[in-house]
Amino acid sequence: MEDILANPMALLVMVGIVSIACQYLAYMLKLPAILPLLLAGLVLGPVTGILDPDALFGDLLFPIVSLAVAIILFEGALTLKFSDLAGHGTMVRNLCTLGALVTFLVATPAAHYFLGMPMQMAALFGAIVTVTGPTVIVPMLRTVRPNTRISNILRWEGIVIDPIGALLAVLVYEYIVALHGALEHTLITFLKVVVIGFGVGSLMGYFVGSLLRNNWVPHYLRNTAVLTLMLGAYAASNLMTHESGLLTVTVMGIWMANMKNLDVDDILEFKETLSVLLISALFILLAARLEFFTLTQLGWGALLVLVAIMFVARPLSVFLSSPGSGLSWRELALLSWIAPRGIVAAAVSALFALKLDSIGLPKSELLVPMVFLVIIATVVLQSLTSKTVAKLLGVRAPYPNGYLLFGGGKFARLLAKDLMEKGVPVRIADTNWDAIREARMENIPTYYGNPISEHASLTMDLSTVGKVLVLSAYKQLNPLVTYHFEHILGDGSVLGLSNGAQEGRASHKVSEEYAKKLELFSDSASYSRLASLVAKGATIKTTRLTEAFTIEDYRETYGNRATQLYAVDPQGKIHINTISHEFELKPDWQIVSLIAPEEGGEKLVEKE
Repeated sequence: MEDILANPMALLVMVGIVSIACQYLAYMLKLPAILPLLLAGLVLGPVTGILDPDALFGDLLFPIVSLAVAIILFEGALTLKFSDLAGHGTMVRNLCTLGALVTFLVATPAAHYFLGMPMQMAALFGAIVTVTGPTVIVPMLRTVRPNTRISNILRWEGIVIDPIGALLAVLVYEYIVALHGALEHTLITFLKVVVIGFGVGSLMGYFVGSLLRNNWVPHYLRNTAVLTLMLGAYAASNLMTHESGLLTVTVMGIWMANMKNLDVDDILEFKETLSVLLISALFILLAARLEFFTLTQLGWGALLVLVAIMFVARPLSVFLSSPGSGLSWRELALLSWIAPRGIVAAAVSALFALKLDSIGLPKSELLVPMVFLVIIATVVLQSLTSKTVAKLLGVRAPYPNGYLLFGGGKFARLLAKDLMEKGVPVRIADTNWDAIREARMENIPTYYGNPISEHASLTMDLSTVGKVLVLSAYKQLNPLVTYHFEHILGDGSVLGLSNGAQEGRASHKVSEEYAKKLELFSDSASYSRLASLVAKGATIKTTRLTEAFTIEDYRETYGNRATQLYAVDPQGKIHINTISHEFELKPDWQIVSLIAPEEGGEKLVEKE
């Protein structure tokens, strides 16, 4: 056993296996992945001594962490679109500017006076803890289910503030490093870092963006080329001016995100595959480097710092950011309570701690354990209590009665508009831009992209979604979407159209378990049949049943021309029609069906 643990290859594979196991455990328990990753790192590191990152990587540890943090910051910057910041209201903008400044100004003196950190070190700590993080906020929102306004604000704050907070931390660090040189060179060194960082970042952002926009890079090389050029810009910037690389990649990502006619969604999707293993392994390595004696050195002052951050800085930043937002005091109170820190804070703190060790700044060994303590306290405490707080404040969203339609074909758009007319929240998701464009022209809320991607999980609001209807022609993607949202929303929450391939060759048949979920509308209502009906002029019609016009009269009137889609009871509740469930349709119920034209209409027998 000792021989295995002394083998670097075995240790590297172990870190990879543990990281994926932690991600899977978080997925099954619906928790932020940062919690099991942190626990695994502590067990492998200070508890058992199995993993010693410094001994395993030696001099390569600093470059590995540096490159990983550069990738994390670049990806975060790619999500920072100025149009999104403005489009989600003054509250998000204020939280990410004024709110971040308030947190910085409160956390800095708290760390200085309560922990005895030098003011420069305390300022770096204050900058790092300004960030929240969508990777820890989104799982929390699914459990808490606040109203749409709160949900959108918290989600977009987490996305936008990551690169802003990291940029602030980089600038503070560069100022610290400059102070340790000759006094006469302090200002020029700091200005040099800023000029090089913004200059090289802007130039590389424009250059790489132009390569992609003009299709000068083959499609299969796009992701690899962007990653390689970004790392090249990071290294080149550091060579020109020491430690300017992080600022460079942040500016580069922001530039590309806001370039006209440049779509970076595929680059962000590639990042998912890379980041799951990279960030997970990085977090385990960082947690494994913690030492218990440094945690005990924090003392009671650490609790006072936590109180200052959670009960002073956050509420103050929220209320100072609120003028013009139109939010009630109850909504502001919940926003004041939810602000968990995530992977960016952990990675940036660990990187700067490694760097500060080399210049011998006093109390630098307290930076990482204090940041990790803030992460643990905010994630655990707020995850356990936010649902109760939201209930007490009365700001939880009502039971979700909305629908996510995967597939933006003409039938899906007709169905979406009909549901919207009845006051039901609807969103269409599709990877086909033409379908999304048509839906937007009809004022239907949309998500353009893969709805099971990480980008979708961070940006697509599911607070009103209770069911997912799979209406697409993508037979390979449909099962993935089905199982993904069933895990999130629960069994029976996803319904799909029947698969015509079930009646074909054995090699085309789907699994028996998945086939049970393909019972939307009727056993013959496949994608192709519905599309054919709509193409021939079929329309969606709502009919109210009365004592004089019963369900029997309805069937006699429309016969095989009617494909029943759903029914609406007198209380306004939607009942989707399925193969296995029949509703007792009474007077005052409404039947919504796809009605084929009388002459030449495709016959589609509906199972009542």
